[in-house]
Amino acid sequence: MKQTMRVFAMIAAMAMCVSGAAFSAPAIKVGHLADLTGPTGEVGKPYAQGVQDYKNWVNAHGGINGKQIDMAMFDYAYDKNKAVNQYKKYKEDGVVAIQGWGSGDTEALSKTTGDDKIPYISASYSAHLTDPKNTPYNFFCAPDYTTGLRAGLKYLKDNWKEKRAPKVVFIYPNHPYGIAPIKGGKEYAKELGFDVLGDENVDLKAIEANSQLLSVKNKGADFAWVGGTTNSSAVVLKDAKKLGLTTKFFVNIWGADETTPKLAGGAEEGALVMVGSTVYGSKVPGMKQLMEITKNQPQVTHYIRGYVSMMVLTEALKIADKKGQLNGPGVKAALETLKDFDTGGLAVDKITFTATDHRPFMKVNITEFQKGKLVVLKTIELPRKAEWLGL
Repeated sequence: MKQTMRVFAMIAAMAMCVSGAAFSAPAIKVGHLADLTGPTGEVGKPYAQGVQDYKNWVNAHGGINGKQIDMAMFDYAYDKNKAVNQYKKYKEDGVVAIQGWGSGDTEALSKTTGDDKIPYISASYSAHLTDPKNTPYNFFCAPDYTTGLRAGLKYLKDNWKEKRAPKVVFIYPNHPYGIAPIKGGKEYAKELGFDVLGDENVDLKAIEANSQLLSVKNKGADFAWVGGTTNSSAVVLKDAKKLGLTTKFFVNIWGADETTPKLAGGAEEGALVMVGSTVYGSKVPGMKQLMEITKNQPQVTHYIRGYVSMMVLTEALKIADKKGQLNGPGVKAALETLKDFDTGGLAVDKITFTATDHRPFMKVNITEFQKGKLVVLKTIELPRKAEWLGL
């Protein structure tokens, strides 16, 4: 009897050890840089919430093969120096990847992340971050800014009915984010037969844009690209309506969302928006879980893209962990094995990365504001041209 009791005691002790080991499995450290209170906070906050909500869901459902994701959010308020300093702390903490945010800081860190071999999945969709020859550790999960601009131009030209060349002007902030797609966009506009007019600068913090829009009106622009974020874009749309412009506006991925009708007060009607995800409540498979997580509270498209970004990183973490390569190079390699990764329809297309091309896909939803709602008009798919990689 005593011997039997000793055996049971040993088994119980072993079970406790195994349970304790599983319970104390080291967490996977991931960094998260976000703008909650800076000049892009109006779009940065919902995006960051999407990232965190998906992480929380993963942790509540077993984590990464039993390991929890340790990813606290840091609000750097769009201050590049704060982002760089926090990055250094993340590196010291041994993170295996970082969820990033803006163009200025992402570009400033692109060489460093490559040297340090830390995958950086950002919300900066600058096309030059897609070429692994120059930025091997940079990834993102939406169409790049130039692809969005090209898709808008193609849609407009395909639907142009007059014999003369359509006139287009570019309105954007003098910032890496605003500047990024302009060169490639202008080249494509000329290729399509647009008459390309001069540029207008509207700052991200602008509270009016009367002089710029008077210039657009005097030029007789048929179309105007708007490359700001929701607040500055709403200023452009309101002042354009006030000045009686007949110009058709097409807005970049961060420049308008479901909050725009309130911000623009109806001036958004008819404006086009280049969208890289579905909209909340869409009849796609992945929406059921997302709506459960958000308790059926409607979210803007930026939230959905943040959610997708974390979904993609989670998949890479699972792959790297199973291979025993849960480190920067292992996560990068895992990302580059993703082929037609299905987000349940939350992104415009399935996501593919390769070691030579970090463009996730080449599709863009062309949406239009109709009675305060974003309505998908058409999905444009551009060719994956080698000469467009990084431009």
